[in-house]
Amino acid sequence: MELVEHVDEQDQVVGQVSRRDAVQGRLLYRMAMVLVRDKQGRILVHRRPESSPRFPGQYSWLVAGAVAVGESYEAAASRELAEELGLRGTVRPLFKFLCEGEMSPYWFSVFESVVDGEHIVAEPAEVAWHGWLTDDELEKATQEWPFVSDSRDAYARYRDLGTSASQPRAT
Repeated sequence: MELVEHVDEQDQVVGQVSRRDAVQGRLLYRMAMVLVRDKQGRILVHRRPESSPRFPGQYSWLVAGAVAVGESYEAAASRELAEELGLRGTVRPLFKFLCEGEMSPYWFSVFESVVDGEHIVAEPAEVAWHGWLTDDELEKATQEWPFVSDSRDAYARYRDLGTSASQPRAT
């Protein structure tokens, strides 16, 4: 059973619950997401497997996962990068917001990591396909491909904040 911290509207811990109970009860909890760029500045996009219980066959531009009890957002982002893509790398915070979420509300913290794209070992239970897109290609894809709704929401915020850049940032 995956335990998460139940948090309030100010992102303060109020208890512990299973992620399942958090989703079913629409209780706030924490999620960490990673925008993965290669050294050329392209963004990794992936499609979830058709067999996935959450958002089957949909695309995302973020590697994501729930923040475990006692874990920081940053540690969770690093863990997800390793678990889903087999990568180790520095994660840099970009922004955080309270996401209504299609399945449940949660605090959504987005990080960025610049990686060597040659060494990705995608976890098949999480990633059915992955590829690299430029900022312009990602903009077009978010309008044409079936993206996870929460990922689409985060992309709109990312774009509106002006944090998108065609050059990778130093990590």
